[in-house]
Amino acid sequence: MSVETHRDPYEADGVEHEVVDDLPEAEPRAPLGRRLVGGVRAMFRLRLDKSAGRVILVGGAFAALFATISGRLVYLAVAPVEQESIRRFASSASVASRPDILDRNGEVLATDVRTVSIFAEPRNIIDKDEAVELLTAVLPDLNAAELRAKLNKKRGFVWVKREATPKQQAEVHRLGIPGVGFVPESKRVYPNGVAGAHIVGFANIDNVGIAGIEKYIDTQGLQDLNGLGFARTSTDLKPVYLSMDLRIQHAMRDELVQGIAHFRAKAAASMLLDVTTGEVVSLVSLPDFDPNNPVDALEKDRINRMIVGVYEMGSTFKALTVAMALDSGKANINSSFDARSKLQYGRFSIGDYHAQRRVMTVPEIFIHSSNIGTAKMALAVGVEGHKAFLRKMGQLDRMKTELPESAMPIVPAKWGELNTITIAFGHGVAVAPMQAAAAVGALMNGGYLMTPTFLKREEAEAKAGATRVIKPETSEALRYIMRLNAVKGSASKAALAGYFVGGKTGTAEKVVGGRYSKNRLFTTFMAVTPSDQPRYLFVTVYDEPQPAPGDGGYATAAYNAGESTGRILERIAPMLSIPPRFDPPANPFPLMAKLGAWGTR
Repeated sequence: MSVETHRDPYEADGVEHEVVDDLPEAEPRAPLGRRLVGGVRAMFRLRLDKSAGRVILVGGAFAALFATISGRLVYLAVAPVEQESIRRFASSASVASRPDILDRNGEVLATDVRTVSIFAEPRNIIDKDEAVELLTAVLPDLNAAELRAKLNKKRGFVWVKREATPKQQAEVHRLGIPGVGFVPESKRVYPNGVAGAHIVGFANIDNVGIAGIEKYIDTQGLQDLNGLGFARTSTDLKPVYLSMDLRIQHAMRDELVQGIAHFRAKAAASMLLDVTTGEVVSLVSLPDFDPNNPVDALEKDRINRMIVGVYEMGSTFKALTVAMALDSGKANINSSFDARSKLQYGRFSIGDYHAQRRVMTVPEIFIHSSNIGTAKMALAVGVEGHKAFLRKMGQLDRMKTELPESAMPIVPAKWGELNTITIAFGHGVAVAPMQAAAAVGALMNGGYLMTPTFLKREEAEAKAGATRVIKPETSEALRYIMRLNAVKGSASKAALAGYFVGGKTGTAEKVVGGRYSKNRLFTTFMAVTPSDQPRYLFVTVYDEPQPAPGDGGYATAAYNAGESTGRILERIAPMLSIPPRFDPPANPFPLMAKLGAWGTR
């Protein structure tokens, strides 16, 4: 064995090492450089083996983390309760807004105000009983049992109180309960309360339109805009201008409230229609409701009687029958019909309320409201012609306006001659009063049938969408006999001086238990002003009015609906864009004068 001493070149301090070679002398030794390189390689091979293990360990950790996150995402996607909570929270956070609703003069009818709602995250509330106790202490209107049940649900989000006041928000905030927070929302308010309730409608606590124009707005894409976040505030949306005049609305409602009390009626309704544009300038239906607190809006007596209720319109329907006879050529303004005796049809006998028992001309039949004469005009046209005319005038189909609420007319399943006889004077078919008003409006405006609208509209636009249904000559004849009825007939109670009013009354007995009841009436009055150049049509109805003191025991239309219409006209006349004319027009109905119609001389 030999011993050598040398300096290791790989040692930085230059220390000498002893190398003992105990190999047999006969075996050749590898060079020192080769042996050192081999050692370094072995060292690195060992480190590489350890690094591979570490990589596997770190990769496994990342895989586990990824699997955990993926599992949570899958759970969130498939768990309906969590998904619903997220959806509700996101919906609330978006602060859905609605456009302002304005009357034709820019007065605010509906607008949004900012408010907050209080919510809770049950999973983040440690002591639920304490939370209930604290919250009910500052929010005494909350039901403790209901709130406890909410907080004990395994949900991520529940409402505690919607539309909280600033004071309530501050008190809850001071409690500092973990898991209880606030969400900004928009609350719909109606500054004018009951005024225009049946037109404007209302929105629910989630700011979704439920009735009236509010619901119509939603059908025009508002909910889609809210869902996409484009309607954060009401200023982001263009205001909706209605055709309604708030001043007239207030006056009309006030007169109807007095009328219901005076005539002890079950209900009443009135509307003002611009016959040149089809705009509904005012509409009141009583009983009504306050859209700020519409708890009774769905009660059956709160319906919009102008468009949802359907009724037999009585003698106001005679205007359509006369127009049909004249326009068809089966009669002219000077035609006469025999009303000396009752009209017999099988076992049925048709008589007149104010029987004249003589031959009468068309204008006389109208102002004396002869059932016999009117029925004979309808029979001259025939059953099929009668049906076709009423359908053309929009009386046999559901009326569609911006308001989603409407009713289908009630028409005979089998329509024969007896049906034509009774329908001629307003019995046997039930329509919405607005539906009948639209048809009479066409008789007044020169013959153009326009679907009524609750949105502001110009005359040119209205004419472009209108349908001509009668000749201009027929329209003049109807305006003439309407005016004649205000001067010499039953419409005199609404004949306000200076406004050249024309009108027609209608009294129908209601059907009770399958039979007509003489003591339960539905009364209607229609008036046009001015009748030579029509602009406005009034319609007023009373449901089961009673005789008023001084009316001689009468409860027919002239004594209630006619009187109320006169009061409404007198009150709102200064607001209308029609100046009074105290000198009668020189030749208001030139064709009637030329033909020598009864009453022109």
